[in-house]
Amino acid sequence: MTRQRRDNQGFSPRLPLQMRSKSRDVDMLNGKVLFPLIRYCVPIMLTQVLQLLFNAADMVVVGQYVGDTAVAAVGSCAPLINLIINLFVGISLGATVVLASVLGANQKEKIHDLTHTILSLGVIFGILTCSVGVVFARTFLEWMGTTPESIDQASLYLRIYFIGAPAFMIYTFGRAIIVATGNTRRPLIYLTLSGLLNVILNLILVAGFGFGVEGVAIATVASQILSAILMTNALVHLNSECRIFIFELRIHKKPLTKILKLGLPVGLQNTLFSFSNVIIQSSVNSLGTFCAAGNSACMNIDSFIYAGMNSFTQGCMTFAGQNYGAKRYDRLNSIYRSALLCISVIGLWLGTSAYLFGEPLLRINLPDSPISVQYGMQRMLVLVIPDFLCGLMDCGSGILRGMKRSVYPMAATVIGSCGLRLLWVYTVFAHFSSNTDSFSAYRILLLSYPISWFLTFIALFTYYVVVKRKLTMPAAEKAGA
Repeated sequence: MTRQRRDNQGFSPRLPLQMRSKSRDVDMLNGKVLFPLIRYCVPIMLTQVLQLLFNAADMVVVGQYVGDTAVAAVGSCAPLINLIINLFVGISLGATVVLASVLGANQKEKIHDLTHTILSLGVIFGILTCSVGVVFARTFLEWMGTTPESIDQASLYLRIYFIGAPAFMIYTFGRAIIVATGNTRRPLIYLTLSGLLNVILNLILVAGFGFGVEGVAIATVASQILSAILMTNALVHLNSECRIFIFELRIHKKPLTKILKLGLPVGLQNTLFSFSNVIIQSSVNSLGTFCAAGNSACMNIDSFIYAGMNSFTQGCMTFAGQNYGAKRYDRLNSIYRSALLCISVIGLWLGTSAYLFGEPLLRINLPDSPISVQYGMQRMLVLVIPDFLCGLMDCGSGILRGMKRSVYPMAATVIGSCGLRLLWVYTVFAHFSSNTDSFSAYRILLLSYPISWFLTFIALFTYYVVVKRKLTMPAAEKAGA
C-alpha cells in the first residue's frame, strides 16, 4: 500500500503525534511524573495479576477434575515454557524502548518501518517457537527429568500449548507497540477477555466433557488466539503513525539491529535467571519434601508482590525511553525517584502484609502440612519482607534500558544476582547445610536473595549516576571526558 493510500485511511501524517493521541494515552514528556506514572502502571499491574489468577485457575481445574498426575504434568511444563518464552519477551521489551525513544524524539519517518519490524518479529518468533516446541517437546521434558508417570500427559500438554505460540508472540510484540505509545489499558482489556475465555473453556472441556490436560491446553491456545486477534485489530485501526498495515509487514535491517541490541541482553538475562533458579530449586529440594512444598506455596504469594513492583519497572523503562528520545534528560531523575518510591511502598506494604497473614495464606495451598507452612513462613521472613529490594534492583535495570544502556544492566544483574547466588549455594549454604538443622540451612540459603538484590541495586544506581552526569554535563566538559 502506498503512502498516499495510507494517508486516506483514517489519519493525517501531517498532524503532530501529540495532537492525534487520545486522552487515554499517558503523556510521558510533560508535567509532573508521579501520577501519570501511576496511571500508566496500574493497568500493567492488573494485567499481570490477572494472568497469575488465570494460571492459578488452570491448576485448580486440573487438580479438581483430573488428578495429581495431571497437576504434576502441567506444573512440570512451566519451567520449560518460561525458559523459551522469556528470551522473546525480553526482545519485545527492547522493542518497546526503541519505539518509545523514537516517539519521544518525534521521528515520524522511522515509525512505520519500526512498528512493522516489531510485529514481523512476533510472527517469526512465534512460528519458530511453535516448530521447535512441537517437535522436541518430549525430548525437552526428558532432559528435565520429568517423572515417568506424568511425561506422557506433559508431552501432550506442551505440544498443544506450543501450537498457540504464534498467537502468543503476536500479542506480546503487538503489546510492545501499544504500551510504547502510553496506552496500557487495551492490553488489560484484551487479557481479561481472553482469560475469561480460558476459564470458561477449561470448565467446559475438562469438567463438562471430561478432557484431561489436553482440555486445559486447548483452552489456553484458544485464549491466546483471541488475544492475538484483538491486538491485531487494534493495531490496524490505530489513528497514528504506529498503525499496522498487514501487507506491509517485513523486517527492516536498521530497526531490527536496534531492537536486538536492546532486547537480546534482556532476554539472555531472563534465560540465565531461569537456569540459576533451577539450581536454587535443587538446593531447596535437598532439604526435603516439606521444605520444597513450603517454598513453592510461598513463591505463589511472592509472585503477586513481584507483579505489583515489576509494573513500575516497565513504566520507568518506557517513560525513560520517551524522555531520552526527546532529550528531556532533566526529567530522568524524577522518573527514577517516582518509580523507586512506588516500588518501595508497594513492596514493603505487600511484603509486610503477606508476612502478617502468612500462615492462613499458606494454608490455602497447604491445608494438611503445618511443617511445610513453617518453612513457608521462613521464606516470608527472610525473602518476602525485603522483597522491595528486588523491585529496586529491577528498576535500576529499567531506567538504564530506557536510556539505551542494556549490556551493563545484564552484566551487573547476572554477575551480582545470579553469580553471587550460585557462589553462595556452593560455599556458604554447602557448609551450613551439613552442619545445622534444615530450618537454619533454609534461612541461610534464602539470605542469598536479599544480599544479591541490594548489592546489584547499588551497582546499577552508581552506573545510572555516572551515565546521567555524562548526559547533562556541558559539551566542552563532555568532550574532555
